[in-house]
Amino acid sequence: MNKNFKIFTNGLIKENPLLVLMIGLCSSLAVTTSVFNGIGMGIGMTFVIVMSEIIISLFRKIIPNSIRIPVFIVVIATFVTIVDFVLQAYFPVLSESMGVFIPLIVVNCIIMGRVEAFASKNNFVQSALDALGMGLGYTWVLIVISIIREFFGAGTLFGIQILSEKYTIGFFKSAPGGFFVFGILIAITVAITRSHNQRSKQKTVSANKTTTEGAN
Repeated sequence: MNKNFKIFTNGLIKENPLLVLMIGLCSSLAVTTSVFNGIGMGIGMTFVIVMSEIIISLFRKIIPNSIRIPVFIVVIATFVTIVDFVLQAYFPVLSESMGVFIPLIVVNCIIMGRVEAFASKNNFVQSALDALGMGLGYTWVLIVISIIREFFGAGTLFGIQILSEKYTIGFFKSAPGGFFVFGILIAITVAITRSHNQRSKQKTVSANKTTTEGAN
């Protein structure tokens, strides 16, 4: 149980695909000009990575090693196509807004990396948990970036005007603005991680010192 929980939570923070592993950045920075785009991309990515890891983990023992990459791409492309068609049919505005970045999920480094590194070597349950953790970790970062960029860049949240346009900063709607926000989030993550590691190290040293003194 503890192992499965750790697998799930790794993608949320410790091995977050965007803030820690820093993969799949192109789509994440391109679509995060609005919260709706961030949520849509996050849900689409999560669906694709969960279904792809599940299918590949179930058939991992019968997939020939020599053609595993083409097989992975076919599986991923199938679920990306499903997402693309659903968006076009039921959310045409969102589909048009995200444009080519939905089909490009096929070659997203996050999905291909997890499929190759994890799903092809682990069972169904662990692969599903890993995929869900990675997908949710990707999604929450997209939403945070989208909120910041939409609010400061357009003065809106979920399309609702909150801040007067004369107080908005167009920089946040541009590509450099996306990199800036992303860099700030990475810096915060690194600072928190270092602080946590330092506290853990101090606790370990203190515990060892107490044990040594007790032995003496």
